[in-house]
Amino acid sequence: MIKKIILSACLLISFVSLAQQGTASPYSFYGIGDVRFKGTLENRSMAGVSVEQDSIHLNVENPASYASLIQTTFTVGGTYGTSKIKTDSEKASATRSTFDYLLVGVPMGKFGAGFGLIPVSSVGYKIRQDNSDIEGGKNSQYEGKGGLNKVFLALAYKIKPNWNIGADMQYNFGKIETSGIEAITGVSNATREISTSTLSGANFNIGTMYQTKIYKKMELFTSLAYTFGSNLTSDSERTTEVDGETPKETDLGSSVLKLPNKLTIGAGVGEARKWLVGTTLAFQGNGQFENYYNTSEDVHYEKYAKYAIGGYYLPNYASFTSYFSRITYRAGFKYEKIGLVVNNESIKDVGFTLGAGFPITGSFSNVNFGIEYGKKGTVSANLVQENYINFSLSFSFNDKWFVKSKFN
Repeated sequence: MIKKIILSACLLISFVSLAQQGTASPYSFYGIGDVRFKGTLENRSMAGVSVEQDSIHLNVENPASYASLIQTTFTVGGTYGTSKIKTDSEKASATRSTFDYLLVGVPMGKFGAGFGLIPVSSVGYKIRQDNSDIEGGKNSQYEGKGGLNKVFLALAYKIKPNWNIGADMQYNFGKIETSGIEAITGVSNATREISTSTLSGANFNIGTMYQTKIYKKMELFTSLAYTFGSNLTSDSERTTEVDGETPKETDLGSSVLKLPNKLTIGAGVGEARKWLVGTTLAFQGNGQFENYYNTSEDVHYEKYAKYAIGGYYLPNYASFTSYFSRITYRAGFKYEKIGLVVNNESIKDVGFTLGAGFPITGSFSNVNFGIEYGKKGTVSANLVQENYINFSLSFSFNDKWFVKSKFN
C-alpha cells in the first residue's frame, strides 16, 4: 500500500513544488529568496531540534539518522500560512499554501537509506509604488516568484547500537522569475522587463549521532552535521518590452552564486519514547547570492546563526486504554539571524512552535499538526516587519519492506 501512495504523491507533488509560490515576504527579493526550514514537521514543531535517533520518524537534518529506522517510512507535509506585513506607515496581509517535503526512509540492517524532495527557498513578493497624482511621477510594480528545490539521496551506517554516521548528496534546482513595469504619468508608453534565472548545483552533507545512558532511564542525545560549501550556476535571460514595440530578448549568460558551509550541533536529554528536552545551534558562513536583478548598495550578507530549544512529551506510547496518552506533544522556541543585512539592519526571525502527533491505531503511522508564530524583520530603518502564523500538517506512513512471505 505504501508503495502506491509514494508513487501517486511523487507524480502530484513534482508538479506542485515547481509551480507554488511559497512565501509572501518582501525579503524574498534578495539572494535565492526566503530560505525555508528543511526538515519534517515533527522537528519543526520543536523549533528545529532534531537530536534523537528516532526509529519511526525521519530526521533529514542529519543523514546519520536513517540507520536507526526499523520500518520503511514515507512522509509528506504542507503548510498554510498567514502574515501581516507592515512598515512604519502602511500595513498589508497575505496568505499562502505550500508543499513542504516528500521523504522516504528505508532500513537495511545496520544501514539505512533516505531520499526525497524538499523546497529550499521561495520567492514571492509584490511591490507597488503609485505616484499617478503627480505629473511626471513614476508608477512602478515589481513582482517575483519561484525558488530553489532539492532532491537528495542519503546513506547511513550504525557503527555501534548507540552511534550512527551518514552522508547525503543533494542536487539543487529551480527557477526565479522577476518582472517590473514602470510608467510615467502623462506618458503613454510603459516599460516592462521580465528576468528569468535558472539555478542548478550539487552539494554534500555528512553527520553523526551518538546517545548514551547518563542516569537510570535518562539518556544523552547528541547530533553533529556539516554541509560543505558549494556553487549554484545561474543561467539568466531578460525580456524588455515597450508598448507598441517588439519585445527584445537578451541572454545574460551564466553567473555563480556561492552557498556557504554550515555546521549544526545539537544535544538533549530525555527518556526514549517518553520525553526530550534539547537544543540545536546552527552556524553558516557568508554567502554570495547577488544576481544581476537583485543587487543593492544598501544590502549585504552576513553569517547565519540559529539558536533553538525544544522538546516533546509522550505520556504512554503503549497505552491500550487512553488514546490521548499516545499523543506526542511538542513545543519549541527559535532565534535566527537569517544572514541578510538591509540598511545596516541585521534581519532576524524569532518564533514559537507547538505541535502534536496523533498515532493511527494499529500501526506505527501517525498524523502530525503544528503551529508556528513568529516575527521577521523590523519597522526600523525604513524596513518591513512580518508577523506570521503557519499551520502545518503532515502524514507519516510506516510499513515493512523486503520481508519474505512464509507459507506452512
